[in-house]
Amino acid sequence: MLISLIEFNHIHHQYNEQPGLLSDVVPAGHFIAIVAGLIIGSVSFAGSMIAYLKLSGKQKDISFKGQHIFNMVLLLLVIASAVFTYNADVANAQYYFYATLVLSLVYGVFFVLPIGGADMPVVISLLNSFTGVAAASGGFLYDNKVMLTGGILVGAAGTLLTILMCKAMNRSLLNVVIGSFGGNAAAAGAAGEQGHYKEITLNDAAMVMSYANKVMIVPGYGLAVAQAQHICHELEKILMEKGVEVKYAIHPVAGRMPGHMNVLLAEADVPYEKLVEMEQANDEFKNCDVVLILGANDVVNPAAKNDPASPIYGMPILEVEQAKTVIVNKRSMKPGYAGIENDLFFQPKTSMLFGDAKKVLQDVCAEIKNV
Repeated sequence: MLISLIEFNHIHHQYNEQPGLLSDVVPAGHFIAIVAGLIIGSVSFAGSMIAYLKLSGKQKDISFKGQHIFNMVLLLLVIASAVFTYNADVANAQYYFYATLVLSLVYGVFFVLPIGGADMPVVISLLNSFTGVAAASGGFLYDNKVMLTGGILVGAAGTLLTILMCKAMNRSLLNVVIGSFGGNAAAAGAAGEQGHYKEITLNDAAMVMSYANKVMIVPGYGLAVAQAQHICHELEKILMEKGVEVKYAIHPVAGRMPGHMNVLLAEADVPYEKLVEMEQANDEFKNCDVVLILGANDVVNPAAKNDPASPIYGMPILEVEQAKTVIVNKRSMKPGYAGIENDLFFQPKTSMLFGDAKKVLQDVCAEIKNV
């Protein structure tokens, strides 16, 4: 965005006194590179700021009636303003150019604002690919091979990751952008609790896992917030010493960013072969004695399969309810990132283990050692 601003101001200063249209003094290809960098860079910058505010809990999902139409009109205005810039007098072209800048920033805000829940990792990946395209535009402008190559690599990698994540969620990219998970979250979450939950003590949780044949751990955002990946690996090693088979079930959009759980567990030196992808994990849950869910919510919510009215309906989930026992570690009974209630917490097989993931796992490890 900044490179495009600097390049346009340079051109405007150079030809400001010259009569005629901007299109008479700037080749079409050069202008396209400038305006592409401006629009894509502005959208990715503004969108990333909103994404940051959402992930840090400072901004909620906001949607209103006709928002998709508003966004489409806004995008058309951005394109129209760019066209007017190229066909305007050199002296007046800057007004249209800065209008394009402002409209692009506004579009970036409204593009990300309604999207929430499990779609946020996909949108972050998409914004990442946008930054690559914007950088490539800068490489075109200055004939900088390094910048061009780097931008193409980032753009291509981000686009492929976005497509793969959409495929894993059984949704199209258009459905992610237009559908906006979380748009109906307030209404869905207003239903309140669906029943009564039961708690499990640390000692009982330790006993159940110690005498299990197979334990599957489902990491989520709660694990990341507590920085509990190292103690989680410690729990795995303690259970394995007792002859328990331990694996990790990884949902492709668990956490807040693409590959969030994979990176955290790799940081804790968890062997890669212990990470089980969603499809394989769903086949193994039926033979699993205990599933330990650490801060995951939306990716294990049965509403994605059972409730057509749910904002997350149609998203593939980890079918943890197939296991014999489900232990869920959460700080409280508050809804997850998508803002909707989870029926799993009220099922007979499920027990709640409240507390910070790191502290709870430390206490569970201590209890298991004493079993």
